[in-house]
Amino acid sequence: MIIFFVSDNKCQITFISQQTENCIVGENVRKIGFEEKVKGYINLIRPFTLLAPILVSTCIIVASFFYNGGTRDISSIIWTTIIPASFALAILNGASNALNQATDIKSDKISKPYRPIPKGVISTSEAKVISIVMYLIAFYISININITFSFFVLLITIFTVTYSIPPRIKDVLFLNQIWVAIPRGLLGILASWSVCGNPLQPLPMSIGFIAMLFLIGGSITKDVTDSYADKKTGTRTLVNTFGVKKAAFMALPFMFFPFFMIPILIDSGILESYFWLLTFLAIPGYLVFYLMIRDNNRSKFLENTSAWTLMYLTYFVFASSFSVLTVLGSVIA
Repeated sequence: MIIFFVSDNKCQITFISQQTENCIVGENVRKIGFEEKVKGYINLIRPFTLLAPILVSTCIIVASFFYNGGTRDISSIIWTTIIPASFALAILNGASNALNQATDIKSDKISKPYRPIPKGVISTSEAKVISIVMYLIAFYISININITFSFFVLLITIFTVTYSIPPRIKDVLFLNQIWVAIPRGLLGILASWSVCGNPLQPLPMSIGFIAMLFLIGGSITKDVTDSYADKKTGTRTLVNTFGVKKAAFMALPFMFFPFFMIPILIDSGILESYFWLLTFLAIPGYLVFYLMIRDNNRSKFLENTSAWTLMYLTYFVFASSFSVLTVLGSVIA
């Protein structure tokens, strides 16, 4: 490939091999080493955020197995079913992360210039290709699990793709919060449950709706560090529209009250009495709100705030605690 550069009234002709990784940022050309490129690919899919779908889905699948009276030794399906299904949902999340970065280049140049695309390590076209490949891999794995699971994977794909590409639900105030919460909360849990059970059973539906409501509020924590950049690029969020404190108060009911639905569901016979322990997760839910109004600084180790980190941890504790209680309740019964 031949690239022409004109500067200081001089024309420079540069020959770039197709096999040499290069990056053009503005008028600068620099060679990208193999190690930097690989690191860029890893950062593109944001590995930390993949822990949630892996751990949450594994917990829910195990709970589904015991709740539905699995007769086989669970060790017999760990490698053939549980790990592939969890891996599929993690890949799905990675695909969504890659697509989101490919379409958020203008915003990331302002708020996250260290990411691989604005930094010039990976191009937007590369990120889109990686995203497509990962979506296809996730769907292929899901087909080999069961048809219901693959259906939910397809639904989650539709939500995540329409969130990022035009008309970009991400830019629509209020709806963008719901669009994140549905696939990551409700559909993610139902998909995991469908691996070993019926996702329309009252138990997974109840837990899925609680998770969805929590994430409707909790997902605004990711918008704090992007507030200025989102506003400059036309993305309306609760944070950049109403301010951090007012947005936190608007989100508080979703992070706090869903856990108080549990005693009501127990009284109505939908949930077993031992699930009342999950009500205590209203405490970290409130702490997420507290951190939002008290600490808006980016974490030293992660690329978001402490409120965002606690939100993720609360969601994981919710799923893992639900799994442990379900397994113990099924075994004892």
